[in-house]
Amino acid sequence: MDLTFSPEDAAFRAEVRNYLAEAMPADLKYKVDNGIEMQRDDVVGWHKILYEKGWVAPNWPKEHGGPGWSLTQKYIFDEELALAGAPRIVVFGINMCGPVLIGFGTKEQQQRFLPPMLSGEHIWCQGYSEPEAGSDLASLRTMAVRDGDEWVINGVKTWTTKAHWADWCFVLARTQTGGKKQEGISFILVDMKTPGIETRPIYLMDGLHETNMVYYTDVRVPVENTVGEIHKGWSIGKYLLAHERMSGGSLGQQKSLLRQLKQIAARDEQNGGQPLAKDPAFARRIAEIEMQLRTLEAFNMRAIDKFSRDGELGGKALGAEANIFKIRNTEIQQRLTELKVEAIAYYAMPYQIAALQHGWKGMNTEAVGAEYANSCMPSYLHFRKVSIYSGSNEIQHGIIAKAQLGM
Repeated sequence: MDLTFSPEDAAFRAEVRNYLAEAMPADLKYKVDNGIEMQRDDVVGWHKILYEKGWVAPNWPKEHGGPGWSLTQKYIFDEELALAGAPRIVVFGINMCGPVLIGFGTKEQQQRFLPPMLSGEHIWCQGYSEPEAGSDLASLRTMAVRDGDEWVINGVKTWTTKAHWADWCFVLARTQTGGKKQEGISFILVDMKTPGIETRPIYLMDGLHETNMVYYTDVRVPVENTVGEIHKGWSIGKYLLAHERMSGGSLGQQKSLLRQLKQIAARDEQNGGQPLAKDPAFARRIAEIEMQLRTLEAFNMRAIDKFSRDGELGGKALGAEANIFKIRNTEIQQRLTELKVEAIAYYAMPYQIAALQHGWKGMNTEAVGAEYANSCMPSYLHFRKVSIYSGSNEIQHGIIAKAQLGM
């Protein structure tokens, strides 16, 4: 196994880095660097910039509008996006539903849904979790009852990220009762403008609105919007979750967090004028998390090498690599944000919600500490959820154990 990048990969990285430096709008980079909440127009605008370049869907095959990159190039691109301070596009269409449609959808579904998804005309959300079905997703209760050529959907979905932005949602709903709870579930595409859908905001601990409750009351959806076999949507749902857990496998966001931590630790204003980087105990903790990050990166490169030798993933599900990555990745994310809060100390709390929503520029208030400090505590609070979504880390341990024991 070769963990080094080839000269061609290095040239590709330089091309991506140079393009991002030129194409990145300064106001968006400012927002990302200072933890300011992205608005729909911000994210869609960046989506369209990448679309014009042909780089918005690195995981899609060329025949559907993807750039035709290797797994290594996809990894490099995803990492460089984060290192450049690029806003994250809404992943539910491009990174999740798109690959599902490519792998399991009919030709008609692909022609109808993929082009507006690719261009950014349609934003998507994910209708999976329910009030009593989170990590145990197979216990979902949302029902879709067939009435002629339509499904009539009733139920509640929760933690639906960006539902208030979305044009469409892919929903797991129970279309048949009896048998194992994993059976009788279908994967259905739902227009969020359909009568009977109500979206209510959920404000998280960081004070921002990202997730939602979504209520479905007699929502009528054409049966032709079912992806894959009716009653067989559980396998599609698992395939999609594995890709969500892997999230491209790159660690650009974590490397950016580490870089910010080191910059904070090198400043003199904390620790009585003595930089924290000079404190042996704190320096050791930074070194420990950096080693953990490098170890995870080596794990990822080994997985890329394996999948590259086996051929592109196509419609195949990822193995236990996705579960292992999800656990370790989220642990590192949480630890990095914890250390940032420790390094900034009292500047991290309290924070101003208005500054998170609009930035400090133009605010009629006197800022305390550096501007980036305002987002450190909200970031810490935000990352508490990463060990829970896409199946809690406790659930991931069980899946890994079963895979290794052949259960």
